[in-house]
Amino acid sequence: MDTRPIVSLRNLHKRFGQHEVLKDISLEVASGEVVVIFGRSGSGKSTMLRCINLLEEPTSGSMEVDGIEFTPGPLASRRKRATVREIRLKSGMVFQDFNLFSHLSVIQNVVEAPITVKKMPREEAEELGMRFLERVGVADKKDEHPIRLSGGQKQRVAIARALAMQPKILLFDEPTSALDPELIGEVLAVMKDLARESGVTMLVVTHEMGFAREVAHRMVFMHEGRLIEEGPPAELVSGARDPRTRRFLEAVL
Repeated sequence: MDTRPIVSLRNLHKRFGQHEVLKDISLEVASGEVVVIFGRSGSGKSTMLRCINLLEEPTSGSMEVDGIEFTPGPLASRRKRATVREIRLKSGMVFQDFNLFSHLSVIQNVVEAPITVKKMPREEAEELGMRFLERVGVADKKDEHPIRLSGGQKQRVAIARALAMQPKILLFDEPTSALDPELIGEVLAVMKDLARESGVTMLVVTHEMGFAREVAHRMVFMHEGRLIEEGPPAELVSGARDPRTRRFLEAVL
């Protein structure tokens, strides 16, 4: 694992009106690292991921994603759009509710962004898309529409779609929370394989502590918009220092 930070957040704040969702977040993630972010609902976990991908713009602070700096503020619109585009090309997002296009087939969902955003020739995009659909185990569903898929299959297609853009960073926002219990394992298995074999950096918002202990290099606990405590899974689960971390772990384990 490369020790160079691929994601660096410095004193990041995010407000929605008068409500401050992120409060002075500073975090570095090394290239190839798998980081699990956990905490109660409303603690700012998803907002932090959305800021890294610039689906939400931070209110203040700064961040760097694979060498690209972003500081909130009045940048010239063309320059700002270019920076946002560069960062989004570096980072793929997997949402808890899949966000697949219902009117497109599975393979069309996967190739839409490479063709539209990266201007990849359709034949090349479809070849690449099939490779990733095979990797996540749904290549046989390539001509189906999302309505005909189970929740686990939809999420695996969503992972293939993110991979098709060949990002350096994958952001998972509670990828199993919308799934029935019997389908969670198939999605976690794909994520475990990615973590072990692909070398891609992964930031995963999840309460799946088994996944965290088995795969993550580091766990990060958030509470009320702040980063409270972090460390290797074995150390954090068995010896959390902050009482808020301990109380949460006792509740979910």
